[in-house]
Formats: sequence, C-alpha cells, structure tokens
Amino acid sequence: MSAVVTALHRYPVKGFSPDPLAAVDLVAGETMPFDRAFAVENGPSGFDPAAPRHLPKMLFFCLMKNPSLAEVATRFDDATQRFVVAERDGRIVFDDTLATDEGRAALAAFVARRFPDEVRGTPRTLTAEGHSFSDVARKVLHLVSLETLRALEAKLGAALDPIRFRPNVVVDGLTAFAELDWAAGTRVTIGGVPFEMVKRTERCAATRVDPARGVRDLEVPRFLMQTLGHTDCGVYLKCLADGRIAVGDGLAV
Repeated sequence: MSAVVTALHRYPVKGFSPDPLAAVDLVAGETMPFDRAFAVENGPSGFDPAAPRHLPKMLFFCLMKNPSLAEVATRFDDATQRFVVAERDGRIVFDDTLATDEGRAALAAFVARRFPDEVRGTPRTLTAEGHSFSDVARKVLHLVSLETLRALEAKLGAALDPIRFRPNVVVDGLTAFAELDWAAGTRVTIGGVPFEMVKRTERCAATRVDPARGVRDLEVPRFLMQTLGHTDCGVYLKCLADGRIAVGDGLAV
C-alpha cells in the first residue's frame, strides 16, 4: 500500500480544536496559513506583537495545562477571520472576527467566562503578522502516521484519536514507526510539494487529553517511554517550496 494523506488540520487558536481541511496552499518556510495564528495569554506573557518571538506554551491557554479547552468545538474562516465556538451539543457560545482588536478582546473575555477555573491572570488574545504560536520555534508542519498509532493502540489496548497528537498532516500506508527512522534532512514529497524532515516530535502531557471529552484519560508520554524507550510520536516537516497539498495526495520519501 502506498502512503497517502488521509487528513489535514490546522489550529487557528492555540489550544482549541482543529479545522479539517480538504486542501491547503503552502508557502516555502511557513506553517499552514493561520496555524496557531492566535493564542490567548493566561496572564502577562511578555509577548510583544511588534517583535514577536517564540515563547513557552505554558504562558498561554493550551491543552497541556487546560484540558477543558477540548470541551468545545471551533471553526475558523480565512476570509473574515471569523472564529466560532460551539458547545458539544451544538450551541454557539462565541462568534466574532479575530481580525479586530474588539473581536480579540471579546474572545479573551469569553475564555475567562467559559473556563474560569483555568484562569491564572487576565486573558488577552495575541497575534502578530507572520507569527505562529507553535510549540516549536521553527515554522513547520506536524505529521502523524496512522500505522504507528495502530501499533501503539495494540500495545496500549485503547484507541488513539490522531487529534490527540495535534497533527497538521495525517498519513496512512507507512510502515509503523518508519517516520521515526527518518534522519534530519530527509526529503519527503507530499503531492508535488517537497519537505525536509526537521526533528521527531517529543510528546507532552497534552496527549493525555481525550480531544472529544476534554479530560485526561491516558498516560501517553509514560506509555511511550515504557514501550519505545522515548516519548517521540510524529515528526516535524519544513516546507521547501510553494505548492498545494490535499487529502488523497501520495507521500514519497
């Protein structure tokens, strides 16, 4: 079986649910458009939009510290930067554009109301032109293999939703754990777009959170260490050329 892309996801607001995409246009050296373009500061972080730099995720609302963020589902529109938040029963509880100061302030106020037990300081929605509030400083896409997750599920005895691992690209058809053997610099092509393997993804406590329920239910990092001798699952890829990737595209190494 050839390796193919089965899903594409981006996370417009750090810590919240993903947007599924059928296809996405990429720019060399950049993340997916609007991936982690916004983050909600949980008390003063020191982030300066005029001089953006990578900061630890613990300064923002994130699943690692705030699992209840997964209790809601979100969607985002590129053209209007409209961000919609719904409870799992479908009730819309926030609907505003994040393109304006007023809309971003409204989101911060909503987060404070909806997640009061998670608030450590005054929330503030942050953004900066060209900046991504990713967990890593380099601008990358995160790839997860379904065959690797199936092998882990068999050992764990529990289902592992790929979203638990916050991927941008989900692929099927690779040999289990094959991506963990790619050396830094390995060239990977998805569709007609070239990528370079940057590093393996070291998993944190965010993977303990069930993305459908917003509760910690599995000790994934501990399980990975006990099973594999490390906590890596997934890899980061750097886009090397402008182009479009889509669900159904083949992957070649």
